[in-house]
Amino acid sequence: MNGPTADQQPQPGPGHTEGGGQDLAGLLARVARGDHAAFEAVYDQIAGQVYGIVRKVLRDPAQSEEVAQEVMLEIWQAASRYDPDRGGAAAWAMTIAHRRTVDRVRAETAATERVRKLAPGPVTGDDVAELVETALDRQRVRRCMGALTALQAEAVKLAYYGGYTYPQVAELLGIALGTVKTRIRDGLIRMRDCMGVAS
Repeated sequence: MNGPTADQQPQPGPGHTEGGGQDLAGLLARVARGDHAAFEAVYDQIAGQVYGIVRKVLRDPAQSEEVAQEVMLEIWQAASRYDPDRGGAAAWAMTIAHRRTVDRVRAETAATERVRKLAPGPVTGDDVAELVETALDRQRVRRCMGALTALQAEAVKLAYYGGYTYPQVAELLGIALGTVKTRIRDGLIRMRDCMGVAS
């Protein structure tokens, strides 16, 4: 791999100020072409936010730092997949951060569950029914999220999976608070209707 590795993240170079006043979407386009200086600027702008999101969920500082570095590495590798037409650059990066964090939580949970299953204990019909119901609920949610428009899904994910307040979502997406509220309200109505039909 030609980009920075997780243990070789670039440090801010001379002339880079916090935020740098540079357009994040434009920087990502340069990162997609392998521009290390542009990645330094991206790192300066969002590394703190990425760590904040991860830390809020994982709590553990060392684990949070590790996942945050993985996120920044993925941003370097995936910059060419960023599509400005599908949403803001910051929201795209924070979605990666949230997904990586959720993946880590799931991995930890799965490991704990494997250990628990090694312990002897009866499995009842109720346990099986609960597991099946949980899996079906996840499938319904995924299918119904797919029924939303891209803009609605982005706002709903940030608010309900990313843990952002409506004003924070508005800031991340660069749109008015009223627009965010409308998108989330309409998205939740669609989700409710879809879940009602699916259940």
